[in-house]
Parts: sequence; structure tokens; C-alpha cells
Amino acid sequence: MENIVIVGGGAGGLELATKLGHKLGKKNKAKITLVDRNRVHIWKPLLHEVATGTLDTNLDGVVYRVHSSEHYYEFQHGTLADIDRENKQITLAPLLDEQGDNVLPERTLPYSQLILAIGSVSNDFSTPGVAEHCSFLDSRKQAEKFHKSLLNHFLKANLQNQQSQTPAPLKLAIVGGGATGVELSAELFHVVDLLKSYGIKHIDADSLSIKLIEAGPRILPALPERIAQAARVELVKLGVEVLEHTRIVAADKQGFLDAEGDRIDAELTVWAAGIKAPDFLANIGGLNTNAINQIVCHRSLKTETDPHIYAIGDCAAVEMEDGSRVPPRAQSAHQMADLVFKNILREINNEPLVEYTYTDYGSLVNLSRFSTVGSLMGNLTKGSMFIEGRIARLVYISLYRLHQIAIHGYIKGLLVVIIEKLSKVIRPKMKLH
Repeated sequence: MENIVIVGGGAGGLELATKLGHKLGKKNKAKITLVDRNRVHIWKPLLHEVATGTLDTNLDGVVYRVHSSEHYYEFQHGTLADIDRENKQITLAPLLDEQGDNVLPERTLPYSQLILAIGSVSNDFSTPGVAEHCSFLDSRKQAEKFHKSLLNHFLKANLQNQQSQTPAPLKLAIVGGGATGVELSAELFHVVDLLKSYGIKHIDADSLSIKLIEAGPRILPALPERIAQAARVELVKLGVEVLEHTRIVAADKQGFLDAEGDRIDAELTVWAAGIKAPDFLANIGGLNTNAINQIVCHRSLKTETDPHIYAIGDCAAVEMEDGSRVPPRAQSAHQMADLVFKNILREINNEPLVEYTYTDYGSLVNLSRFSTVGSLMGNLTKGSMFIEGRIARLVYISLYRLHQIAIHGYIKGLLVVIIEKLSKVIRPKMKLH
């Protein structure tokens, strides 16, 4: 019987485990195991909402162990430590609690096929002080840590503004003008409005100073310029100060220092510039990796080094026919998961593998409740079509709904959506703890 191990329960990994579970695990044709260092799955594009408290992971997250029991795969809570390609097994590091005590010892898991879906983290480019002084939004844990810090800063600022004749603004600086930085900037202004309705009345948009810092010539460099310009206009309307052509060379407790020697003061700093695969992936198990630790793959998504190992999502380096690299986006991970599912079935049936071709279905940037901008691409639009406002917002939400349906199935997925809608009537609009 095939022993298929998936490491990483992000968008691609969880969707793949679900599909393989129903196709092979349910019929005992293969054992499917999903490994993740977290207990709960959160769709990564929503982590900025976790950071601001407008999404509560205790209510909106998917618990892996519960999900696995319903979708015919096994869940292992742990972190990949090594790959023994000769003996076709992986090693999981000991699982420790918050006090550093051992919960589970080091373990090994055998595999016949291994899929690495570990995702990416922010790339600080070894900038001095960033790792020590900046918040990152790469995981649920980091987002929740930022959320608690944000609430504390809002409470302090509220008291200071109440007692002072000349209130000082709460200063936040976000490095990285990609989707995370842009969406977080807008969401913070939405949070200010929500806080006023919950009794924190001395904080408003005028008392919030947000600087969005981008080293390149414009924000959203990976997206079409029209989308970037539309997003920039909306951010400026909100009150965000967009600093382009601004390269950060150091960070400290008081903020950032740019390449021109100018200081950017901030009480809260966020680093969301660039991505890389986690450092521990660099040449793990002797696999060929690139400069940002991504695992180099053929277009079948098998690794160049080992035909028994696939890689998908942000941790995979895949070159297309035109020489371009597949972008690190949720739709890429979804498409890769679908292809690996097909290729594993084709291998079992001794059929030739198919190659991956990235299809760009468009780009959307959600500026909280204020606006959504983006473009759709495909046969219906005969190219690309710029959209904004309510239509764009509807399409943006539908992407998350499709992910929910992919991991829950149509009936339960729709029920989850209905329950979410109903729960919003009775629960707070943001997490305040």
C-alpha cells in the first residue's frame, strides 16, 4: 500500500491531503499523512485580519485533527527536521510545550511519496535589527502576537489622548508594499472605527499614523500597474503615507533607518518585504535548493534530486517554458496541489506524468471594508478586466469560499459559510482579547 506523506498544511497541502484522503485513504488504497507544526489551519491571505483581530482563529480556523478524522487521512503534529532519502523516511523534531518540556519525542515517518508544502516566510535580507524588533505575519502565532501588542498600544494611546490637550498619533510603519502590507494598512483604519464602537473613543483615523514603505518604484510590484495605482489612491485617501523608493537598512526599538540616513519613527513596526522558504529547507536531505531556499523542481513538480519527492506552493521553484518562475500566490499552490493529485494517481496507474503550467486568473487586493481592486483574466474576459468596488469584493471573498469548499466539500463548505454569516450577528466584529 502506498504511504503518502504531506509536510505542510497550508492552502495547497490541506487541499491535497483532503483529495487524496477521499480518493485513496477512504478505500484503503493508500495511507495519507499530513504533518504540520500547528494544530489549526488558517488561510494565509487572511493572516493580516488575524493580526488586527477582525478574524478570530478560535472560531474561523480548521483544526487539523478533527478535519483528518472526517476526510480519511492521519494528522501528525510536528516539525520536519530531516529527510532520509536512502531509507525513504522523514524525521520530526521533538514537540515541546511553551515551557520547553518534551510533549512528544523525535519521530520518524516512512514514505513512498513525499510532498513538501511548507510555504514561505518573510525575507528580512539580513537587515540589522529586523529580526529583533519587527513583527512578522507569516504564521497564526506571529499574527496573534502582533494583535495583542496592537491592542495594548491602542489602549495606551487612548488614555494619552484622553488626558492630553495635544494628542500624539500612534505611529506604525510597515515595510513591504506587497499584498500583505497594503491590506494590513487598510485594515488598521477599519479597526480604529470598530474600537470606537467598543468604548475606545479617543482613537480615530486622525490619531493613527501609518507609513507603508516600499523599496521599489511602486507598491504591489508583482501586480499590474493599474491595480497598484488604484490601491495607492485608496490608501492615500484613508491617510496612509506611502513611501516608495525607500530602502530600509536597519531597525531598532524606535523604528527604521533608510538608505538615505533618514529615520522613520514608529511604535509598532511590521516587516512584510519579500519571501523565502524557511532556512531549514536549504539542501535538506541533499535536495537541490535555490538562493531563497526553494526546492528546485521539474515541471511535473517532482524535485530535480529525487523522483519520490514533490514540492508545491511557495517552497517550490518551478520554471515555466518562457523562463519565468511561478509566483508565490495562493492560486499557484491550489493549482500545484491539483496537479500533484493527478500525477500521484497517474503513477499508481503506471501512466505518464503531466507537466504544470501556471494559469493566472487575475489579482485582487482587499482594502478592508473601504474598497477592493483587481483584475480578472481568462477566456470570458478575452485578456484582463479591471474591477473594483463591490464586484471585486465579491470575487475576493469567493476565492476563500472556494478554498473552504475544497477542504470541506460542497455541502459542509456551504454550511460553514452559513454558520459564519449567522455567527457574525451575535459575536463581536473584532477580537478584543
